[in-house]
Amino acid sequence: MNRYKACQRAYLRGLTTALLILLAAPQMAHAVGMPTVTFGLADANSPQQVSTALQVLFLLTILSIAPAILLMTTCFTRIVIVLGFVRQAMGTQNTPPNQVVIGLALFLTLFVMSPVINDVNNGALQPYLAGKIDQKTALDQALIPMRKFMFSHVKEQELSLMSSITLDKQPYDRDAIPTLTLIPAFMLSELKIAFQMGFMIYIPFMVIDMIVASILMSMGMMMLPPVIISLPFKLLLFVLVDGWGLVVGSLIKGLQ
Repeated sequence: MNRYKACQRAYLRGLTTALLILLAAPQMAHAVGMPTVTFGLADANSPQQVSTALQVLFLLTILSIAPAILLMTTCFTRIVIVLGFVRQAMGTQNTPPNQVVIGLALFLTLFVMSPVINDVNNGALQPYLAGKIDQKTALDQALIPMRKFMFSHVKEQELSLMSSITLDKQPYDRDAIPTLTLIPAFMLSELKIAFQMGFMIYIPFMVIDMIVASILMSMGMMMLPPVIISLPFKLLLFVLVDGWGLVVGSLIKGLQ
């Protein structure tokens, strides 16, 4: 009973302290001088104000499609698809979880794309922040390392396909290929390579499933799902050959 009363008094003291802090918060904010954020609409009195509003709208649009830009112009597509194939081939369903797979794919993408990011930062972002170049020049400078990376991994077949669809005539050099034509060709190439790697990943696990299924049928155990028996063997094989190391190493070596 005494312990219950002590806990009740402690709870009341904590509640009273929280209420006092909430009541004193406006006075504390006024005394400290905390900043406030206000939003409003007003008539533009000059072309510069209209241009600033359009720039803010463009920036918000870019931020909203930033994940799509990440998917389209980096190696994230190949990495996340291959990691998903590994999980499906082993038959572990949601292990590792989607958050782990996507997080690993993001960090591997940052690791592979770090030279390109450094080139964009040094050649476009930092000069633009320093006021040495304008926005258009900064965008053109940022596209140079990105296009170089995509050209180094795009396949000629996919590039010819997209060029024949989007362009009136076949380009003679890389500079004649627009970025909007290069990006889908690069994505198609990444999908093709990812599915090829997925096929190679599936083969050893499929062999284990066939062997286990044949043994169970020969023993007359047809009602027992072969996946239940083969899963430990697939996990053992994957651990013994250092599967994650082989998969990640193949991905990184193929992207360098």
